[in-house]
This record gives sequence, structure tokens and C-alpha cells, in this order.
Amino acid sequence: MTEASRYLRALAQQSARVYTPHPDCRAMLLAGSAAAGEADFRSDLDLILYYAALPTEEALAEARRRNGGGERLWVNDSRAEGAVVEAYNAGGVQVQIVHTTVGRWEKTLDDVLERLDLEPTLQKALSGLEEGVALHGEALIEGWKARLADYPAALAEAMVRKHLQFFPLWGMQEYFAPRDAWLWQQQTLLEAAQNLLGVLAGVNRVYYSTFQFKRMRKFIERLRHKPGGLAERLEGLVGADPAAGARELERLVAEVLELVEAHLPQVDTARLRGRIGWRQPAWALPQPEA
Repeated sequence: MTEASRYLRALAQQSARVYTPHPDCRAMLLAGSAAAGEADFRSDLDLILYYAALPTEEALAEARRRNGGGERLWVNDSRAEGAVVEAYNAGGVQVQIVHTTVGRWEKTLDDVLERLDLEPTLQKALSGLEEGVALHGEALIEGWKARLADYPAALAEAMVRKHLQFFPLWGMQEYFAPRDAWLWQQQTLLEAAQNLLGVLAGVNRVYYSTFQFKRMRKFIERLRHKPGGLAERLEGLVGADPAAGARELERLVAEVLELVEAHLPQVDTARLRGRIGWRQPAWALPQPEA
């Protein structure tokens, strides 16, 4: 565990002593890099508090004061929907706190695990819970984590279907060469890299969000089924030579399709499979009649 993580965890314990005595507080979670033990001296402190009913604005202001915080740096007030997110400085770091109701959080779990909502911020929230450390309400949090551990087969399939879309950049390099489309090609390669990880997340039944995605190598280490050298190959997609990136993308897509066909054979890969090896032909002017 890093020195910064130890400091942030001590600050989290201090925050728990301030916030958890609230009569409606049911649980508190340390999330983010401090929970993983990987924080550095630019990391925020990420906390989530779960309530039967949200505290009043006056109660939040008093807790912020008791926690050594100054004025809010920003706030996202969705109180009508069961959540308030705020940030302030305390103990020399930025403290970001999600205040939410148990009801709203359990609806989020249902939305993803039962209704197969693939909205990226919801997936990110589930990942945060999965890696988080309980500071209060351990039994409640462990119950939620047990639900996450039972990754639904239907969610795996939905993730694969959503992300199994790749523009066949590899077949259009002669088209792009004279068109000064470097930026478009880089954008396409980046989107493809995220979709490759999304497909593999479904194949491996691992929660994944394209939203503010960080620690790629750690994520890839969790994937049992994946192409060899995946991290390095993804990093190599984007660079000075889009044509080389496009050729590598074609190879990666072919390997990922093999994994989908092996582990989720009910997913139709025929359209994409037909794009492997495809090259856009040039057309020619009609020849004059003799």
C-alpha cells in the first residue's frame, strides 16, 4: 500500500467518525485508488454514504465543517432522485462524497443486474463497490458485493452485443492515405480499443465502463480469456502510423471474435467475421467503346 493511500485511509476513518453517527446513515464505503491501495499525492478521497433518507443541507454543511472542510468546490444536487454529490478540501486533499439513499442504490443494482442497463456511469458505480472498503454497515455492503459476484449471463451477452462493433478501418487504408484523415483514424482506433475491452469484459464477466477508464493493465490482468500481449497491443494501436494500427486492430478483432464464438456462441459474429480480410476496391473509369 502506498504512503498516500495510508494517509487517505486515515482521513476516511476520520470522515466516518463525522458522518456515520447520522441517524439515517446505513453504510459508508471507501472507493477509488485509496481503497485499492494505489493512491498517489494527486489522488482524491472518494467516499460513498448510504442513507435511509438523505441528510438536510444544514446537516451536510455541519458535517463538512466538523470534517475540516471549507466551502464546496462543486456540488451535483439530485436530491429529488435520491443523491447529492459534493467535493471540498480537507486535510490537504479533495474529498469527493456521494450521498445516496439505500433505495436509489439498490435500484441501480437492479437496473444493471436485472434490467441490463449498460449506461457507463452505472457500470463504473458497480466497479467502485466491487473494489471498495466498508467503513460502516459492513453487512449491508457485503450483501451488495455478493450480488455483484453473481454476474448474470444475460448481462455478459448484452455487454458483448453492445461493444461488438468495429469500423473496418483496416480495409480502407488506401482510401484514407490521400485524405488527410489522421485525426479521424486515431479516433476510430481509440473507440475500437474501448469496444475490444467491452467485449472482453462480457466474455469474462467483469464490470467495465468506458467512462473515465483508468488502470488498464490492472483491468486486463483480471481477464482470463484475452488475446496475448493485449495491453501492449492496445497501446500500440494509436500512434504516428494509423495504417499499422489498423492492421493490428484487424488481428485483435479476429482473435476476440474467436473468444466470443467459443464462450458465447449464441452471439452472431457473421457480419464482423466477413469483414476480416476485406479491402475496399477502387473503381475505374469506364473504358471507351472500340
